[in-house]
Amino acid sequence: DRTEFNLNESIETTVTVSTSQWRHVADLETDLQDGMPPVSGYPGELNQVFLNLIVNAAQAIEEASPGEKGRITVTSRREGDSAVVTVRDTGCGIPPENQGRIFDPFFTTKEVGKGTGQGLSLCYSIVTQKHGGQIAVSSEPGQGTVFTVRLPLNAKKAEQAA
Repeated sequence: DRTEFNLNESIETTVTVSTSQWRHVADLETDLQDGMPPVSGYPGELNQVFLNLIVNAAQAIEEASPGEKGRITVTSRREGDSAVVTVRDTGCGIPPENQGRIFDPFFTTKEVGKGTGQGLSLCYSIVTQKHGGQIAVSSEPGQGTVFTVRLPLNAKKAEQAA
């Protein structure tokens, strides 16, 4: 069932659960805005979105500079009627020709056997269809990537959009 929940607590839980995925390749920093209003939705599914984005960030960092630690930064902010979460990494980045396809089912930029192309497609579906939100990417090869998840704060609007 759709429920109202604390987005920052959800992010903190996901960061803790994912520690084994990033701790050897990156330092992870959170910058979560105090006093964020509750988000209406499915917290377990949004945790899956944040987990996927953090794991992908760790893998991109490992690919970009094996043996060196990169940085993952997770932020939350209120912007008008939306909660905005960003996951930024210092990884290898996504080539411009692939950025328009990364949310397509079964599209992957990873080597054969390392990615199924389902993770970001699932993230897109959870954010846009189940939560009435938006997910976007900004990336520069060799510099890193930023995923931005925008979720409506108004529970009635969220239910109507989803």
